[in-house]
Amino acid sequence: MKPIESPEDMYSRVQVMITKEEIADAVVKAGKEIDKLYDGRPILLVSILKGAFVFMADLCRAVSVPCEIGFMCAKSYYEGTVSTGIVKITMDLDRDVSNYHVVIVEDIIDTGRTLHDVAKMLRTRKPLSLTIVTLLDKPDRRLVELTADYSLFTIPDKFVVGYGLDCGEYYRNLPYIGEYIGE
Repeated sequence: MKPIESPEDMYSRVQVMITKEEIADAVVKAGKEIDKLYDGRPILLVSILKGAFVFMADLCRAVSVPCEIGFMCAKSYYEGTVSTGIVKITMDLDRDVSNYHVVIVEDIIDTGRTLHDVAKMLRTRKPLSLTIVTLLDKPDRRLVELTADYSLFTIPDKFVVGYGLDCGEYYRNLPYIGEYIGE
């Protein structure tokens, strides 16, 4: 990837797909759905880093049920735009989840391998329940049997950045989701 030299250079490589207003509205709606699902019972929101951190911050403010947050880091992209197929857990939760209703907060489900492995691992730890909420779902790319309990947006098979998602660590700070069109 050619280095980014200016903000104009950065923005010229991205075409907006989902606006910040559309994201904000969908996050509020997702928060209400989580509130309804858990009906006042405390939850543990688990963000998969790095991509889901922006979504997690907004989602935790959109729920009214008592919640704690936790973080895991799992990756399969390693600087590129195509999944390697090798999922590596680089940071695990720092607590026992057996007394929690766990809500995994994911940025995007693409091939599904990363989230499949994370969910499988967490289920072995016997949470009270486990729910998967994803900002983006890309079902055309799915390579494993995996369906989110709640998806904010279903998108076509395009490489996307923004709102926490990156390309070579750039673009996470964009307030919208955009298709990366390259150099």
